[in-house]
Amino acid sequence: MNDHQNKTGEAPDEPDILDARRAALEILDRVAEGAALEDAIARTRPFDRLEGPDRGFARALASETLRRRGSLDHIIGAYLDRPLPKKSARVMDILRLAATQLLLLQTPAHAAVSTSVDLASERRETAGYAKLVNALARKIAKNGPEALSKLPARTDTPAWLWRSWERAYGPVKTRAIAEAHRSPAPLDITLKPGEDAQAWAERLGAEVLPTGSLRLGKTSDVTALDGFDEGAWWVQDTAAHLPVRLFGDVAGLRVFDLCAAPGGKTLQLAAAGASVVAVDKSGARLERVKQNLERTKLSADIIEEDALRFRPAEKADAILLDAPCTATGTIRRHPDIPWSKGETTLAALAELQEKMIDHALTLLKPGGMLVYCVCSLQREEGEAQAKAALARHDGLERQAITPGLIGGLDEAVTREGDLRTLPIMLADKGGMDGFFAVCFRFSG
Repeated sequence: MNDHQNKTGEAPDEPDILDARRAALEILDRVAEGAALEDAIARTRPFDRLEGPDRGFARALASETLRRRGSLDHIIGAYLDRPLPKKSARVMDILRLAATQLLLLQTPAHAAVSTSVDLASERRETAGYAKLVNALARKIAKNGPEALSKLPARTDTPAWLWRSWERAYGPVKTRAIAEAHRSPAPLDITLKPGEDAQAWAERLGAEVLPTGSLRLGKTSDVTALDGFDEGAWWVQDTAAHLPVRLFGDVAGLRVFDLCAAPGGKTLQLAAAGASVVAVDKSGARLERVKQNLERTKLSADIIEEDALRFRPAEKADAILLDAPCTATGTIRRHPDIPWSKGETTLAALAELQEKMIDHALTLLKPGGMLVYCVCSLQREEGEAQAKAALARHDGLERQAITPGLIGGLDEAVTREGDLRTLPIMLADKGGMDGFFAVCFRFSG
């Protein structure tokens, strides 16, 4: 009889204690294969079968393992005579999950150790490591907390990212950014125009940020919050809602939202009275945009198309290009990013961004505005792209922004007049995503 059977040999009705841990382990497998964390979660069947607290535990277990992977590997490595072979990657993930439970989630030691040994014992390729898992997990339970407290934030940041941030922001800000990434992001929402922010803050138990966003405490089910069904607001980090504000008044303008999914900026533009054409190459992600438009009773034309191949019959008055990027500004909410992106990825994306800027300009009416933005901390994707675009196009001019346009965040306006947010901004209120945005006027 094994852990999944009762005395009659039948599966028990109650959930198996290993179910959430199995789901977390499979999520890590999929991330290692190249899937983004949220996609990995969505594609993991064992996770789909979980309910209530088990779902929350599995998500937290996978997320925190990725968030603190550098520290976990450092602590685990101290007890290994030599690194595990590549074919034993699953064993390393089991050890990481054990360490996460013991050091970050305050799981009782006996439960964390025994379930980790059980996970190792379930498969032939890992069963031979069960004793090692048991021994290391016990050592981590005893000595790990002190070891973890001594590790600097740099431990959880890959070397190439750390070097690039030091060049861009200096050592002090880089350390602060890395420290901010050790905690998950808060939940922000954007209200439809005309809604009373203070009244909604009271209804939701939220805080009104200087940018106008509402910030809530942790919630397990956004759809259960007051105002969700009536479409009074949508989820959007406060930094992500700033680029649209760079346009100013868009009422009555024809605006293309290129790379529109998941749709927060499409909703902003539509709510502000623009005639919006939302373009994205992912049909699945556009379904989310459609659902949110229906829920908020807003309208936009939805087009499933690669932005580089989008050639509409009529040009736009304004274009928002939220370009594909490394997304290093969103590490707090996507802790897989440091381990799934690299310098090669950055170079390829920077080349794509250049092409997308050039193509977007061909879709603008003379005198039209282009806002280019990325949720990235990498200057190659932000400041360098803006400088290069200005050098390539004689008819392109930068439209400098002012702090008043973005809620008075003086520190988020660069010397050139662009937007640059960092996770350490609004630190006393929980921080914000890292974003870059530049506003161009194009004479054609």
